Amino acid sequence: MPTAEPPVQSPLSADLQAILRCLSCGSKLESDPAAGFLCSACKRVYPNAQGIARFVDAQHYAASFDFQWHRYQKTQLDHDEVRESERNFLMKTALRPEDLKGKLVLDVGCGMGRFAEVATRWGARVVGVDLSAAAEVAARNLADRDFVAFQADVFALPFAPESFDVIYSIGVLHHTPDCEAAVKALDKYLKPGGLLVVWLYSGYNKWYRFSDFWRRYTHKMKPETLHRILKVAVPFFYNLQQGLKRVPLVGRPAAGIVHHLFPVNRQKDPEARMLDTFDWYSPKYQSKHTYEQVFKWYAAMGMEDMHVGEISIAVRGRKPARGN
Repeated sequence: MPTAEPPVQSPLSADLQAILRCLSCGSKLESDPAAGFLCSACKRVYPNAQGIARFVDAQHYAASFDFQWHRYQKTQLDHDEVRESERNFLMKTALRPEDLKGKLVLDVGCGMGRFAEVATRWGARVVGVDLSAAAEVAARNLADRDFVAFQADVFALPFAPESFDVIYSIGVLHHTPDCEAAVKALDKYLKPGGLLVVWLYSGYNKWYRFSDFWRRYTHKMKPETLHRILKVAVPFFYNLQQGLKRVPLVGRPAAGIVHHLFPVNRQKDPEARMLDTFDWYSPKYQSKHTYEQVFKWYAAMGMEDMHVGEISIAVRGRKPARGN
C-alpha cells in the first residue's frame, strides 16, 4: 500500500487557507492532506506533489526555470557571510523591513526562494508562487520559515481578491508572454493601501541586443543541452575578456566588443556567473521596459505614492485606501 508523501513545508495557517479559491468556480478550497486541495462546489482537485499544491497542469514556457533552480538550489541564498540577495532586494524594490514586518506578502515568481528568504527574515508571512516546479525548491529551502509555496500561473492565481498587504515580483514578469497584462493582473489580489512592487529588465541600454539574437536559438534547446554548451562558453568568453583587458591600448575596447557580441555575466563567482548567463539565454520570453511604460501601467490601475528603486526598472506603488 503506498504511503503518503511527506510534506516539505508546514500546513497553511487558517488565515492563509481562507484566501484560497478554486480557479474554476471561485469557491473556497478545503485542505485534504492526501489529495491536496478540493473545491466542495465543483469538485475540482488541486493535487499535492513533492510537498506542494499544484494549480497548473504543466510548466508551459517556464520549464527552463525548473531546470535552473533545481540545478542551482542554493547559489543565491543569503547566509551569515553573504547578504547579496538582501542588497538586491533593497535596490530593486525600495522596500524596507518596516514595510514587510507582520504583513501577508505574495512573492510572484519565487524561484528557489532567494527573495522570500529576505522577506521572511524581515518578519513577513510569505506566499510564493512559481509557474515552474522551482516552487518545490523554495519550499525545501524555506521549510523552517513562515512561508508556503504553490505552483501557479500569474494569469490565474488561486486567491481571493484583496488578500495581500504587499505583492512583489523581481525579474520575473518580463518572462511572460504579456508583461503589461501580468503586472496588471496582480492589482486584483492587493488590499487597499497595499504595495505593488515590480522589477523588470531595462529597455534603455541596448547592450542585450546580441543576447536576444542568440536567444532565438538557445531558448529552443533542451535546458540540459544549453547548460552543457554554456559550461564551456561562459568561462571561455569571460577569461577572454579578462585577458584582453590587460592588453595595452586596444585591449579594453576589444574586450568590450567581445562582450557585446557574446554576452556572458561578469560576476566574480563562477557559479553565480554561470547561473545568470543561463538565465539570459534559456527563457522563451524576455521583454525589456522603460519607466514611462511601467508608470502608465500603474496609473491605469490607479496606483499612487510612486517610487523607483536604485536599479532600473524598479517601480513601487500603493493601491489607494478605500474612500480615496
